Amino acid sequence: MAKVRWGVLGSGGIARRRTIPEGIVAASNAELVSVYDINANANEEVAKQFNASAAGSIDELLASDIQAVYIATPANMHYEQVLACAKAKKHVLCEKPLGMTIKETQKMIDACKQARVQLGTAFMMRFQSQHQAALQLIKDGKLGKPVYARAQLSCWYPPIKGAWRQDPKQGGGGSLMDMGGHCIDLLEMFFGPVKSISCFIRNSVHKYKSEDSAVAMLEFKNGVIGTVDTFFCIPDNSSKNMLELYGSKGSIIARGTIGQGGAGEMVAYLEGETSGYDAQQARASGEAIVIAPKPVNTYKAEIEEFSAAILEKRKASNSAAIGLQSQKVLAACYESAVKHKTANVE
Repeated sequence: MAKVRWGVLGSGGIARRRTIPEGIVAASNAELVSVYDINANANEEVAKQFNASAAGSIDELLASDIQAVYIATPANMHYEQVLACAKAKKHVLCEKPLGMTIKETQKMIDACKQARVQLGTAFMMRFQSQHQAALQLIKDGKLGKPVYARAQLSCWYPPIKGAWRQDPKQGGGGSLMDMGGHCIDLLEMFFGPVKSISCFIRNSVHKYKSEDSAVAMLEFKNGVIGTVDTFFCIPDNSSKNMLELYGSKGSIIARGTIGQGGAGEMVAYLEGETSGYDAQQARASGEAIVIAPKPVNTYKAEIEEFSAAILEKRKASNSAAIGLQSQKVLAACYESAVKHKTANVE
């Protein structure tokens, strides 16, 4: 099988922990060739660990025999780095947010389009097998008319010196930007684009510059109402990363499917035909349908999809379009939080 030759910008962090070993190295149609990180010692370690060359600069990486670049640097570096990749005629899979602003993101998309290279967004949770099974149930009408959804992703993220996610000038925002983006993207995968938003952000516990708390109420174009709650100040084991999808014929309830793992617990309660009104509101225990397809590694899946799109000369499902939409929704979230009123997604 043909393999796409990959380079990595920002080889430490999530790239070293997850995307390189579980994604690029494990993928059937990908090959790790070169890595670069501003931390030269860490970059040398990664290169040695995964049998790649350690580039001494971004220019050296882009001059190497690679076809695609995975970018996992702080968000404020994405814009210039994507433009550099486009200029070098390299395909790019970039961590979210793609840019710091909608305008930056659009310029990144335009540059890659002009260079005739693909730009993708690393929303790997879309590939989680239970999320895909839930999506199919919705498409098949098993949930009936979609009504309400909730997605939750929280963790304990105390102040850490130099942590770029705790500085909005580097990361674009805190818990909402970092984790809420994944939750909103998942709900848009299920129910389509968001139309308007009411959002609250604050620092409930930690005193760094980015928010540690965020709750957003979403109104989708198809009429669904949703909420996303995401916190950097709730202990890891206390947040069960819930996903709840409700419709006129039932519900899909999951815990632990949102996150970096490959599987969680998901069940569906499906009523079939809508029943008559029950004045006593009786709640029968009901038979839960366990949704447990074979788990997939989401990092491997996102690399294989993007690599396949390059090899097959087609648009990747994890394209820049979902990244641009995410940027628009998040911008509306922050606008709503600052102005204390509902904001429309432009």
